Amino acid sequence: MSVKQKRALITGASSGIGKATALAFAKAGIDVALVSRSSDKLEAVAQAARHAGVEAKAYAVDLAEVSLVEKKIQAIANDFGDIDILVNNAGIAYTATLSETSLEDWQQVINLNLTSVFQCILGILPGMRDRSTGTIINVASIAAKQPFPSWGVYSVSKAGLIALSQTLAQEERAHGIRVTAICPGAVNTELWDTETVRINLDRSKMLTPEIVAQSILHTALLPQQAVIDELILMPSAGAL
Repeated sequence: MSVKQKRALITGASSGIGKATALAFAKAGIDVALVSRSSDKLEAVAQAARHAGVEAKAYAVDLAEVSLVEKKIQAIANDFGDIDILVNNAGIAYTATLSETSLEDWQQVINLNLTSVFQCILGILPGMRDRSTGTIINVASIAAKQPFPSWGVYSVSKAGLIALSQTLAQEERAHGIRVTAICPGAVNTELWDTETVRINLDRSKMLTPEIVAQSILHTALLPQQAVIDELILMPSAGAL
């Protein structure tokens, strides 16, 4: 009998690191449930994954609606099948000094980068516990480790994500669930083009989404008796 096909759920899968991870997983033979707000872009990624020979489904979910996230993620798992690997990648980049950050903006960043991840985890965790196995990979940032001016609320959200990952790892180890926080330096994605980012940097020296995706894949495919607690992945040219 062949080894059971692994199934992954990836958030923020319509572009950037999420898209690259979905395609890397598909090439490795992992079925993928893809989550993002943009259904059209998401379906294109799902189609590309299916061309690699795996099952792939697109699920349009707005993770900013945090009170609905847990139930929506549970519904995806019920529809797609048992989730072996959860990659929490969705997030928002935001630049402003703390003194210029409104409470509304602060809460938006914390909700999407931290609270929605908490809710995604709660949607998947019961099934992983039932099967006594699972891997959860949370995409944080080097900004969680070292402060950069104008990245205050983003840094706080990603530092919180590392603390969430570390606590979850301690609590769920006995249930056979592994948790990794991956902290990339600057990555050349569409986030740099969004209206909440007002900083221009040399994107040619940044990591590519594909490089980060390979690290996520490597982490997910480790033997069950091994885990990468935290992975810092930097551009060779430096943080930014």
